[in-house]
Amino acid sequence: MVINTNIAATVSANNLNQSTDMLNESLARLSSGSKIVNASDDPAGLAESITLGAEIGQTNAANSNVSNAISMLQTQDGYLQQVGSALDQMATLAVEAQDATKTDAERSDYQGEFNTLASYVIDAGTKDFNGVSLFSGANLSVTTDGEGAIFSMTGIDLGASAYTTVTGASPDGSAATSISTTAGAATALGYVTTAIAQLATDRATVGANEERLTYTGNELGVLSNNLSAANSQITDVNVAQESTNYAKYQILVQSGTSMLAQANQNPQSVLKLLQ
Repeated sequence: MVINTNIAATVSANNLNQSTDMLNESLARLSSGSKIVNASDDPAGLAESITLGAEIGQTNAANSNVSNAISMLQTQDGYLQQVGSALDQMATLAVEAQDATKTDAERSDYQGEFNTLASYVIDAGTKDFNGVSLFSGANLSVTTDGEGAIFSMTGIDLGASAYTTVTGASPDGSAATSISTTAGAATALGYVTTAIAQLATDRATVGANEERLTYTGNELGVLSNNLSAANSQITDVNVAQESTNYAKYQILVQSGTSMLAQANQNPQSVLKLLQ
């Protein structure tokens, strides 16, 4: 039996320190919700998590770009629907103006309405979405993934000749095709029919663009979810399992403290030998 070196107390103290460290780590994981509180907890997992986090952010940004582009396309189509209604009415007016029983004064009234509708079509061509022209005819590039892939949306041009031949491109529509005579109305009907055919093509183009981006948006949503799930497996703490560990370390700390106190009491038995 020795006094200077209490091996039992040294071993107990070492075990208590280890249990205390594990308890503190468990507390940190439970309070943060993360398995990786410090880089030393899982260096390889931390590196992978950083990469996944960056990819998730890039994917979500691309998805936001796609959503904004879809909103723009829906706005485009909304305007084109109304332009289509205007052209339909213009075609009706062109047919009615060819009625042999109509007087020139009555055709003049038709011309006024025709000009007003032409003005509307011209005005629609000047609209924009968040400062970006809707109908300039320019193609727009949309980033479709986190790696910078691009989808080029075909532009729509309400200033194309199929439309301006009818409207005359005069802001007030006053230079629109004349339907003030029977012959003029017949010519105007042909022009409006051409414009309606162009509108059908343009709306189909907008629809194809929107369909393509909708598929892309759905794909990006699935990818983001799966990347988040993979990152969760690396970083998120399993609360049930960690709670069990926490309870175990609590017991070890309490028992270690008790045993260290007991180990420190053992050398006192030497006093009985000295009495």
